[in-house]
Amino acid sequence: MFDLQRHWYRITPLHIILLPVSWLFGALAATRRILFRTGIFSRTQLNVPVIIVGNISVGGTGKTPLTLALAAQLIAHGKHPVIISRGYGGTRLAPQAVTPSSTAAQVGDEPLLMAQRNLCPVWIGRNRVATALAARAAHPECDVILCDDGLQHYRLQRDVEIVVVDAARQFGNQFLLPAGPLRESVARLKSVDAIVYNGGTQTDSAKQFAMQLQGEIFYNLLTPSRTATALELQGLRCHAIAGIGNPARYFAALNKLGLTCTNHAFADHHAYTAAELNYADCDALLLTEKDAVKCAPFADARYWVLRVEAQIPPALIELILRKMQHHGCKTA
Repeated sequence: MFDLQRHWYRITPLHIILLPVSWLFGALAATRRILFRTGIFSRTQLNVPVIIVGNISVGGTGKTPLTLALAAQLIAHGKHPVIISRGYGGTRLAPQAVTPSSTAAQVGDEPLLMAQRNLCPVWIGRNRVATALAARAAHPECDVILCDDGLQHYRLQRDVEIVVVDAARQFGNQFLLPAGPLRESVARLKSVDAIVYNGGTQTDSAKQFAMQLQGEIFYNLLTPSRTATALELQGLRCHAIAGIGNPARYFAALNKLGLTCTNHAFADHHAYTAAELNYADCDALLLTEKDAVKCAPFADARYWVLRVEAQIPPALIELILRKMQHHGCKTA
């Protein structure tokens, strides 16, 4: 299969073909945004603040762990958030609640992961405006909507825009799709409220923040009450599984914990089968949480999951709370 992504982090002869398509993509994206800004395309404003957690590039940057961390922080400040998501990878189209007993095939892996954390209600739907309205109707106590992804979904009026950036990969060759990994140009960052660098270091910038994903304890997927440290797993024949936007980040985290693994990278949102993970020389399969929700139906005692939490500076939630006080003032 042709791997376009390997051309996104350098310039190759293929860009002679890709760049004109990229320019067309950029022109269409810019025109669409202008149509929303000028009111030619209508936007829907909710009666509660909307926080968008998105990115300008394709692939995983860490939006889901950040969304969960923000939900926890908002709850700690007395708020009642509801998370909405498109439900990428799921088959359900209409707005609906995600429960811990939902399946990834129905609702998508990331929404299911968030619902299983049991922090706040999680809803999915292809139409984010309809999903937000349905979630609000079902949860009248809701006083803030957290939208996991959706930076480019301009129909939904937003109060706070947060862009998550993979600090290691950044913006690749800085070209728009398909010549590069960008959905919008880097110039878009000037108009957002906060830029969160996953794996970055904190700066003095008022709108740039560092986020670190931290986790040291594994839980057994078959028996979640069983836990193990990396030290307890050392000496076992470990295979690491990652079907996320940047598998190398997960493999590096395991290595940092002192684990030597045979690594297996899969496509983002990959739908696993028991047969493809049945490695003969395996004592322990080490999974991300995102992959675990898809492997739970066929897991055995060898399946272990590394739970991670996003660590964010207090200044980020303080900025969000200030922006929420000016509900309805944000323009795309």
